[in-house]
Amino acid sequence: MARNPYDVLGVKKDATESEIQKAYRGLAKKLHPDMNPGDKKAEDKFKEINAAYDILGDDKKRPRFDHGEIDASGQEIRANPFARGGPRPGPGGPQGGPQGGFAFEDLGDIFDSMFSNARGQGGPKGRRTGFASKGEDENFRLEIGFLDAINGFKRRVSLPSGKSLDVAIPAGTTDGQTMRLRGQGGAGANSGPAGDVLIEIKVADHPTFKRQGRDIHIDLPVALNEAVLGAKIDVPTTSGSVTLTIPKGSNTGSTLRLRGKGVAASKTEAAGDQYVTLKVILPKTPDDELEALVRNWSAKHPYNPRQ
Repeated sequence: MARNPYDVLGVKKDATESEIQKAYRGLAKKLHPDMNPGDKKAEDKFKEINAAYDILGDDKKRPRFDHGEIDASGQEIRANPFARGGPRPGPGGPQGGPQGGFAFEDLGDIFDSMFSNARGQGGPKGRRTGFASKGEDENFRLEIGFLDAINGFKRRVSLPSGKSLDVAIPAGTTDGQTMRLRGQGGAGANSGPAGDVLIEIKVADHPTFKRQGRDIHIDLPVALNEAVLGAKIDVPTTSGSVTLTIPKGSNTGSTLRLRGKGVAASKTEAAGDQYVTLKVILPKTPDDELEALVRNWSAKHPYNPRQ
């Protein structure tokens, strides 16, 4: 039996949408299969928090769960016709007596409805009397490029079931993030809703860019003359090249910031920055003139950078 989704995510019943989302993301990152390879227990918990978020993260399912209309697995809760205070059979023929209860033969429809759900069949005279149930969710892993994750894109993917979908990857998508495509999974039973497609995103590494939160970091090689004299050079960003001013006397390890050139702003977070760390690179081949220049300069300006 599925656990209460509030307990699974560790939030209170009056938790806000953002609190629920924050709790889910924290647990998903901790329990993700990539972070726990071969750990069946972590995998089961990962599935459990996804199922809980499917209820609490849906503005239609959450109130239905709170009102007892669906259970923790999202299934409809059928009212008990024999509950105290409910209608009871009474005298007066097929339509019931003065109490207005149901007739004895109506019990056949009730039991037929209960058992036909288990058999997956309709009731007598072709009536559909089974309980409606949601279709199966489909899980799919999608590997995307680093720049595609930063800038967003659309791609047509083929699911394990053979179904093809056009998937829009939002700008700023993170590695390990799970996207939910509602109603794109398996068909529901007895007019029940279709399941969902859960797409786990794997973001490939990039040879130049590294991501930290919403900021982007790169190492930028600069020539000796550019570091000593200063220069204006083109620097790659995730959205194209920009011109960066290298100050005079820059050292290896100096870091410059390009404001707003990180991951683009979202509805809840500001745009990140790009940080450029300089690396002074000497010529690959020996240069007699450069050696003589440095020798003469160092004789007049001795200093110890290790002090």
